[in-house]
Amino acid sequence: MNQLLGPLKGATRREVGGVQVDVVRTGNSRVKRVVYPAGFRWSKDMRPVVGGELCQHAHVGFLTTGKLGIQYADGVQEEYAAPQVIAIAPGHDGWVIGEEPAILIEFDFEGETVERLGLKRE
Repeated sequence: MNQLLGPLKGATRREVGGVQVDVVRTGNSRVKRVVYPAGFRWSKDMRPVVGGELCQHAHVGFLTTGKLGIQYADGVQEEYAAPQVIAIAPGHDGWVIGEEPAILIEFDFEGETVERLGLKRE
């Protein structure tokens, strides 16, 4: 068993669009373990649940396992492969590359993440 998928003390677990999210509050922020399954794509799996054309969340954290691809509205694409620190601004589509799930340890400030971490795209 992958220890990164084991029980997370103090976490609240939910599943959204096939993505498993475990959240632990830490002061004014949250630490999340996000497990994106192989085959996941935001525009296919999450858009029907949350609406909108693109993901409007910022993602900052450490990709521990797998590979992720993203594309912004202007067509710019980026690829991330574990182990790697990532910082993704709002306004993107995202997907898992390959047959392995992608596990992201993410840090956020809920509605203030973009401003507090300076993740606006010019």
